[in-house]
Amino acid sequence: MSHTLPTFSDVESAARQIEGVAHHTPVVSSRTVNARSGAEVLFKCENLQRGGAFKFRGAYNALSRLSPDERRRGVATFSSGNHAQAIALAGQVLDIPRVIVMPSDAPAVKRIATEGYGGEVVLYDRDREDREAIGKQLAAERGLTLIPPYDHPHIIAGQGTAARELIEEVGTLDFLFAPCGGGGLLSGTALAAHAMAPACKVIGVEPAAADDATRSFRTRQLQTVHNPKTVADGARTPSLGTLTFPLVLQHVSDMATVGDAVLLRTMFYLWERLKLVVEPTGALGAAAALEGTTSIRGARVGVILSGGNVDFAQVSGWIGDR
Repeated sequence: MSHTLPTFSDVESAARQIEGVAHHTPVVSSRTVNARSGAEVLFKCENLQRGGAFKFRGAYNALSRLSPDERRRGVATFSSGNHAQAIALAGQVLDIPRVIVMPSDAPAVKRIATEGYGGEVVLYDRDREDREAIGKQLAAERGLTLIPPYDHPHIIAGQGTAARELIEEVGTLDFLFAPCGGGGLLSGTALAAHAMAPACKVIGVEPAAADDATRSFRTRQLQTVHNPKTVADGARTPSLGTLTFPLVLQHVSDMATVGDAVLLRTMFYLWERLKLVVEPTGALGAAAALEGTTSIRGARVGVILSGGNVDFAQVSGWIGDR
């Protein structure tokens, strides 16, 4: 894999690559949200993307650029859910075999969807096994191309197309809030915003229990976290990557964290007020914008709702937690 940092020209190239395949997702606003926040808040609805999350953008961008021989042999990846679904779906569209390493405790809805898109799922124990090592071993044994969930230039560039679409549609923004797990979405978002709206402050948002990227941003040294307990399953990554970390340091204005109770409260608020099904990880940016420490009063604010793959079997438990 190339370790050259992607640029905005790569985001532009990705936009052309995925055009007509990925959905151009809607931007929604709410007078109730605006009145509550004192700001103009514009939500980019990646929960309505193919596969239910922004991840389809990067997955299709990466897989569609493989050589004919690489396509024939297939790909391997590792993911807690949304990237797994995205690779499975993009592989189905492009007729590329795919093997996906998923934790045994991943939300059932995400595993079932991954299998439904034709992906071969290999389960592992999150507490005792290393998903990246398993993915690399499978790739080596079967001659597969490894497509990691965030630390890959085509993945990052593809994810940046969501922010590119948003700014292209609504114009300049004062703030842009994006969830952060491994930093693929945040890095791509920051690349797009830096090029298209240089005065826009990009804020990355993590769960409080998985604050490795925030600590990395503050110390400028890569920090890690091991198997954090949070309802935001898409942000339980161990650290930023070798590509995403420098991009975050270069182009992100600030990092924020939100606790699970605030996150769930915001998620249900989005369900109730915007009539949008957003998963906990997908509500991270909204939680920081609406209940965080960053003052957005009087500003034009973009928020990326990154995914909507909710495991409804867990909802009754979440209601008691909010």
